[in-house]
Amino acid sequence: MTRASDLEDRLVRFGASICRCINRLPRSKIGVHIENQLLRSATSPAANYAEAQAGESHRDFAHKLKLCLKELRESLVWLKLIEELNLLRDERFQKTLTEADELVALFVVSVRTAERREKPTLTNQQSPTTNHL
Repeated sequence: MTRASDLEDRLVRFGASICRCINRLPRSKIGVHIENQLLRSATSPAANYAEAQAGESHRDFAHKLKLCLKELRESLVWLKLIEELNLLRDERFQKTLTEADELVALFVVSVRTAERREKPTLTNQQSPTTNHL
């Protein structure tokens, strides 16, 4: 298995873990609101990462990684809100919260690496002071 498929599998497991968590949220107005927001944000990174692997260019790949990071950060905020409101506090929830935090950290590094690779080096460009006469 490749590192990319390992990460995709990890994102799928994260999405599934979120699905299990939201099924345990209270059926209150706030519980339903968080459920809807978290379901969307936590299940999209796996699909976006799969799309990134088939990116049409390095720029497209980097863009899809940024989308993953954006959705993971949003998911982490919703999970922190669940924790702050004491809606879920068990060990399964804590593991999901930890995984969200680790995935955000992993994608921060991945996005930085992708952006660094995306930028052309000066040796690949014409010098900005070159006169084309």
